[in-house]
Amino acid sequence: MLAFARRTRASFSRFMMEYRFAVDTVLTKVNILRDEFLHLHEYNPIEHVTSRVKTPQSILEKVARKGCEPTLDSIRETITDIAGVRITCAFIADTYRILDALTSQDDVRIIEIKDYIARPKANGYKSLHAIIEVPVYLSTGAVPVIVEVQIRTIAMDFWASLEHKIFYKYSGEVPSHLSDDLSQAAATAEQLDLRMAELHSETRGAELEVSRSAEVVDEVDEKVLAQLWELTRRAERDDV
Repeated sequence: MLAFARRTRASFSRFMMEYRFAVDTVLTKVNILRDEFLHLHEYNPIEHVTSRVKTPQSILEKVARKGCEPTLDSIRETITDIAGVRITCAFIADTYRILDALTSQDDVRIIEIKDYIARPKANGYKSLHAIIEVPVYLSTGAVPVIVEVQIRTIAMDFWASLEHKIFYKYSGEVPSHLSDDLSQAAATAEQLDLRMAELHSETRGAELEVSRSAEVVDEVDEKVLAQLWELTRRAERDDV
């Protein structure tokens, strides 16, 4: 029993560490995308990002519910939401933009994508769900780890948070009148998303016009530009 406990504790600790590192990997990717949009496009499609790794107790409870074999290999294959990252955007178009930018990276393998925005759940839930696999580089080599990424708008996130609280308050047996109210609230959230997208499109157009006419100030000052120009001219003379 003691030998089993030692082996299991060591293996499970490493198992959990891999998922924590996988979350860090995805967060780094998301932060790079956010900085790129801000620096190059003067626009940030990401409002905020949260993450979590399920506790060992929560993992084992899900293993029991799913009837999964209590081995680490079986858990890796069966439980795909041990590591989770949630990205909240202002507008619906941004959710798809971030999904494409993230999943098109060479070291990201797409396992499954569920578009609950185009096809909402029966209760009104909307979000993009992407099950992806990313490499975690350890001293022993790269380890592929699965992460669930949820991407939604602020309105969708607010609705999902409320629905989650109501669902657990009533242990899954939500009264019919509350279910109807939630459905109506989901429709209202959808209209809000559409209206905000219209307003954004109008104001974004005005912002771009101002940006074109304004002097652009960035990290590349006149001295650096002059040096780059001189180096370019030298290179052209050498080619000739």
